[in-house]
Parts: sequence; structure tokens; C-alpha cells
Amino acid sequence: MIEVKNFTKEYTVEKRAVDDISFEAKDGEIFGFLGPNGAGKSTTIKSIVGINSKTKGEIFINGIRLEDDPMTYKSQFSYVPDNPELFENYSGNEYINFIADIYGIDTETRKERLDYYLNFFDIRDAMKDQISTYSHGMAQRLAIIGALIHDPQVLILDEPMVGLDAKSAFNLKQILRQRANEGKCVMFSTHVMEVAQELCDRIAIISKGKIIAMGTLEEIKHIANNDGTLESIFLELTDE
Repeated sequence: MIEVKNFTKEYTVEKRAVDDISFEAKDGEIFGFLGPNGAGKSTTIKSIVGINSKTKGEIFINGIRLEDDPMTYKSQFSYVPDNPELFENYSGNEYINFIADIYGIDTETRKERLDYYLNFFDIRDAMKDQISTYSHGMAQRLAIIGALIHDPQVLILDEPMVGLDAKSAFNLKQILRQRANEGKCVMFSTHVMEVAQELCDRIAIISKGKIIAMGTLEEIKHIANNDGTLESIFLELTDE
């Protein structure tokens, strides 16, 4: 579970990227975080995962703050950025083993999980190749496998569908739903409204650093007084 309480991020006194937002991404659900470019999505996510500092507020993962226990905090989640930067001199196999070593995953378990996820993402034949030879889509698929290899309780993804082919995007959606059904927490940002409408149990819409609507799709329709698609509601609420 992710808890964000009264979170504010200022880069300068004049530039407040995120302004006093609060939300929860619960266990057993897929939580969508939507907003226009520059709305504060990536800034918030980077603060949750510890890349950005906070100006104000509190962030908890499973009741733990980064400031209180950094190792335990970070061990509970995996993060896939919108443009993953991997170790280009490693092969795909070396990268996965490196991640598995960090989390203390035994050899048999990592092999089973890798084999399982390679069935979903078509890069099995490239796992011996250097990552520097991968396309963006291949690197994205490898980053997702690396995020899943230690079976985290919380999975955080920033625009995970970017660069994925149709089959990989479909398979990723199945994996995310499976994880939520297992009682795990999934949070992701996206600009693809159809994906959010299809997949998310609850949604928060952020615009100009503030959350302007949050809830299930039906609740957001009620807030917006609009019974249309999520896309039409999003465009109306954000004045896009």
C-alpha cells in the first residue's frame, strides 16, 4: 500500500510542481495516476520511489517512511521509469541476475520466474545479447522483467506502455491484473485513457500539481457530471 499525505514538491519558490496532494494506492487494486504533460505525475512518482526529495508531506509504503528505514522501504517495491536506463554493457541475463542478487533471490527461483516472464515478453532470444543492442521496446520489456523478478508487494510504473508492441502491452495488462488479484499493489501513470479505463480499479487525475478528481470511473463520472468516456472526462476536467 502506498500512502501519500499532503505531499508538496517545490523546485524553486516560484515553481511548485506538486501542491499538497493526498491519495492511497491500496493492496489488491490497480491505481491509475493520470494527468497532462507537466501536471506532476512523474515528479510525484519519483518522490515515492526516493529519487526526488519532498518539500512537504509524508509518503509511506506499507506503513514505512523512507526516512525511517531506507532499506526496508526500498525492498518492498519495484519501479519502472518511462525511459529505463539499464547497464548497456550487460547482457539481458547478466542484468536479471544482477537484480536478483540484490534482492537475494535464489538461483532456482530466479530461473523459474525469468522463464515465466519470458513467455510474456518476446526477448528470450536476445537475453545473451548486450543491452546496448536492444531497441527501446526490448529494453522496456527487460526492465519490466527485472522489476518483477523479486515479486515485490508494490509495483510502480511510469508510462509502462510506451515502446511496447501490442502483444507485450496486452500481456503486461494481464500481469498487472494478476498481481492485483493476488492482493498486491499496482500503481502506474499513463496518458493512454483507454488503458486506464480498461484496467484501473481507481484513478486519480492530477492537473497543474493538484488532484482534481479521484475514485472509481463511476465516481469520477459523478464528480464531473459526465457519463462519457474517461477520455472525454479527462479532457473536460483538465481543459485539454
